[in-house]
This record gives sequence, C-alpha cells and structure tokens, in this order.
Amino acid sequence: MIPPVMKEFINGHLPESLLETRVIREKDGKCRLELTHQDEQLLSTIGITADKLGPYLVALLWDEASDLEIGGYMVVDNLSMGTPAMGGIRMLPDITPLDIHNLARGMTLKNGAANLPFGGGKSGIVAPDRAVGPEEHQEIVRGWAKLLKKYTKIYVPGPDVGTNDADMKTVAVENGMDFALSKPADMGGNRIDELGGAAGGVVIALQTLLEVMPRLKMLPQFGDLEVPGPDQVTVMFQGFGAVGAHAARIMLEPDRLPQAKTVGLSDAEGYLYNPDRLPVADLFQMWKEKGVVTRAFYETQVAPQGRKSPYKFSTKPNDLLREDAFCLVPASSLFRYLGLEESEGASMLVSRMGDYRLIVEGANTYSPDPIKKALRARMEQVVYQQKGVMIANDYLVNSGGVIFAAQEYVVPTPEHLQIPADRLGKPQAVQEWLGQNAAEYTELSDRRRESAEAWREKVIRTNMIELVDLLTTNAEMLPCKAAEQISLGRLSAKDQKRSARDIMIPIATVPITAQLQEVARKIVESGRSLAAVVNEGGLMAGVINTWGITQSLSHSSECASLLVRDVMTSPAVTVEPSDPIAAILAKLEENRISAVPVVEGGKVLGVINTDILASRYYRTGLQ
Repeated sequence: MIPPVMKEFINGHLPESLLETRVIREKDGKCRLELTHQDEQLLSTIGITADKLGPYLVALLWDEASDLEIGGYMVVDNLSMGTPAMGGIRMLPDITPLDIHNLARGMTLKNGAANLPFGGGKSGIVAPDRAVGPEEHQEIVRGWAKLLKKYTKIYVPGPDVGTNDADMKTVAVENGMDFALSKPADMGGNRIDELGGAAGGVVIALQTLLEVMPRLKMLPQFGDLEVPGPDQVTVMFQGFGAVGAHAARIMLEPDRLPQAKTVGLSDAEGYLYNPDRLPVADLFQMWKEKGVVTRAFYETQVAPQGRKSPYKFSTKPNDLLREDAFCLVPASSLFRYLGLEESEGASMLVSRMGDYRLIVEGANTYSPDPIKKALRARMEQVVYQQKGVMIANDYLVNSGGVIFAAQEYVVPTPEHLQIPADRLGKPQAVQEWLGQNAAEYTELSDRRRESAEAWREKVIRTNMIELVDLLTTNAEMLPCKAAEQISLGRLSAKDQKRSARDIMIPIATVPITAQLQEVARKIVESGRSLAAVVNEGGLMAGVINTWGITQSLSHSSECASLLVRDVMTSPAVTVEPSDPIAAILAKLEENRISAVPVVEGGKVLGVINTDILASRYYRTGLQ
C-alpha cells in the first residue's frame, strides 16, 4: 500500500487530473509518476525548483499490492559526470520530494568534487510513523528495490540515514550485484559505514587544512590566526554516529592526528565536553554497542565523581556548539547547524556560538533552494568574513563515502562473479552462491578498499588546497561559492570531453514486421517517445515514434493490419557513439527532432534525447 503520509502529500500537492493521466499502474500493483525538468510547474508544486543543472528525473513510486507501506521518491538530478547517478537511500517517516532533491543535488556536486564518473541521485523511502522491526524493515527495503528495478540504468543506490550496508545486500539480491553500492564484504563490497568512508575524508580534510590554513593570514579576518600544532588541536563532533564516531576513531591512527584532542561530542541524548580530552576509544566501543553514548557515559563515569569531574554533560545536544574548540565537525543529520535568526531553525545562533576557527562539514548541508542558499551565504558572511572561521564545505569534505561506494563500479565485478539470473530475488540461493565464491569476493573487496583509500586521499587533499587557493586570491569570495566553483568546474570540464557513448540511455527496439498496435504498447511501457526499428538481421532499419503511431492509427480503418514497416521513418537520423555532445546537439536542432539513436555498424546502442541534454551543465551552465 502507499504510505498514508505519501498519499496525503500527493493528494495535497498534485491535481487529480494529473494523477489520472500520468500515473502508470502496472499489473502487479507497482505505480509510478515521473516528472522531468520540462514539468517545471508541477515540480514547483511539490517544492522543487528546476534549474540549469536539473533535476533530470523525479519519480514518485509506490506499491499498491503490498500489505506493507512501501513508497517514496527517487531523484536523478544530473548526469554530467556520467551514468548512472549514485546516491543513498534515506528512510524516514517525514521525507518529501524536496528533501530528496536537495540531497541529490548534493550528490551531483559531491561526485563532481570527487571527480567520479557518475551523476548525482538520491532516493527516499517514506517509513511508517511507528517502530518497525528488523523483518518488516527488510521487506520494505526489498519492496523499494523492486520499485527501483526499472531505473537501474540511471540510478544506483547506497546506504543513507535509516538504511545500512546490510540493506544494500537486500537490494543486490533483488536487482543484481551492480545495482547496489556499499555492499557487505561477502559481496565484494566497500562498506562505507563499517570502514568509515566518509569519516576518513573529514580527517584528511582536517590534516590538510592544518597545513595550508596559515596562508589565510593574508586575509584581514584571519590576521590573528594561530594554527595549533598536532598536539594542540582540539575538535568537537556535533553528532557521534557513522561519521562522527568513526572520524574521532580514525583521528587516533598513527598516520593521522593521534595527538589531537576530541574535547566534545553530542548525540540524541545530550552532549559531553572535557577541555582536556574525551576517551575516544572507550566512547567508540560504547557507541558500537549502544548507538548513543552521552547519557550512559555520564551516568557511569561522570556522575560518580561528583563535582571533581572535569566533564560537562547536558541533555541539550545543540548546546555543544556553545563550547570552545579549534575545530567543529558538524556530523549529524541536522541540515543547518548555525543561523543568524531563531526563525531559521538552526542548531545554534551565530551570536551564541563558541570560539572556533575551523568548521569541517561532515554532514550534508547543501541545498539548491534559493532561499536556503541565501541564508547560507548570510551565515558565512558573519562566521567566515567577520569572525574569521574557516569553513570547509560538505561535498568537498565528506565525499569519502561516495568515493568508497563508487569503487564497486570503478573496480568492476568480474562477469563470473555476477549473481546468476535464476538466483535473483532468492536470498537463500544468493547466499549459497556467495559462499561458493567467498575467497574471490573477499579479494575483490580488498582491492576496492585500497583503490578507495588512494582516491579519497588524493581528491580531498586537492579539494582543500583548491578551496584555500580560491579564498586567498579573492577576499570577497565565500566558502560556499568557492566550493560550488570547484565542483561545477569539474562537471563542465568532464562534459567537454564526453561523447554519445557516455550519455546515451537504453532505447526500445521493435522488429520491422511487428504489428503496430503491439509496438504502441511496447513504446508506452518503455517510457520513451521513440523506438528503433530493426530488420531480420538485427540492424537499424528506421525509427518509429508515438506521434507517428497516433497519426497512423487515427487515420486508418484497418489498424489491426498495420505493420511497423508501413509507418516507420527511414532512413533515420543517427549519431555514432564517438560523436561529441556539441555535434549531437547541433544535429538535433538542425533536424528539429527531440531524440536520436546511437548506432555503430548498423547496431542500435542507445538513444540521446533533449531531456538528457537540457539537464546537463555544458548546455548553459549554472547562473
């Protein structure tokens, strides 16, 4: 069934006529409503502002046949860096399409910043507004995987808030080895949370900034900046979870910052602060066992000491941001950690913030919404330009997670390790297959981890150096603008080198002798307006589109006898896989067509349409 909250949202934001005409209902109960950047007005009604980056596709998906609440939203924002788009599955009761779009845009910029050949996407399951047991959780994720199966060519998920590496195994069991990221090691996966993929990037960013921040002293607000030595660095973590806890742990590693002091941390139950040092190893172990640490640590370790204890504990987690440290790491699911006014709903007002000189954003804080971007810029004008606090923006810092996940594509799964088709959807059969190939999957997992660690080190160090370079050469530039310039610059550079092969999507093919009515159904099911016609040898013979079919069926008294060959367009305009994007765009405009097949040696490989081109950065850039 569709989640009640999702049903209420849809009925409250979209016209009934649209739901009657645009919702596609499959025989098995799966339903979908797809909106593209061309549906600008409809997107605005669900809170999404389309711009020159995207979104490429917004899909509202649910299962009416299930007894469970299974439904949510998928957004493919932009494919400039490559296909498919990558981004995690968030599972919360109150998510909206706008939430998922914001996160998908963050993934577009994050993948650009990480120089990964993948687009930006995200999906969100509308979770039941009640406690969900492990079995029900797994079945909801399984149902969501089935809804995503149609989109595996353009979107591949990983874990996010509310989901984990084990859930990605569930997705892979349903859809195949290459259609889920951050899988467990027994699938050759690169476990983001277990290995601290994103957390390691936070530490690398901090290490690099300690080296290059002295250059900021040429800016007036940093004239008094004193960058502490490794043994004097103090850090606070707002959020002690998959990012914060692992970052604190990784900081202790010999080649990182073992002498640095974690002095504060917060979680859902409160915050702990000790200006001397917190016992990170003990707290990390407690987090692994309990999930939260502040209250339990206070009750067992602090309270018995009475007033002699150097620790401070409060049941108000946000008040951690009133304390002092050289570096603050926002690492919670809270979107805005600092704001200028109460109405912004931030964790802490800037007027009450503690004394820190560096913020390394481990949490996702980016939003493409113009109002939120303006609020962010205002905050940075005070915190960065007036107070002299350096800010390292989220997608330049925490891309370690997506870097780790992406290695499951960068280091591909060998063909002989793919799950056989007859085992898909059968957990026990898949588990038997994994056991039979356990040694090879373990070796594959190790290779991907090594590749990820090297990629993460190089990219995040480069990001921090480029960020400081931009800020020191332009005293008026804000960190949020500098970060955006870095990421969009990579998107633009990538597009200039891309060809038809890099951006094409699948196209339906139909035999030249097929009946027209049958073909009409196939084209509708494909979700495309164009199909390629192939001859008996499987080679391109022409194209047929929905307009041509409609015209032919409406003007013929013998619809049942019409064949594809009677109405197809031949010869058809085509492009080759090596053709550059600029040439493709010129050919579309010259021939006044909206889609063109990609053909090589007579074989149809895919299609490029104006939906893809219009959502790509190279076309017009982001103003």
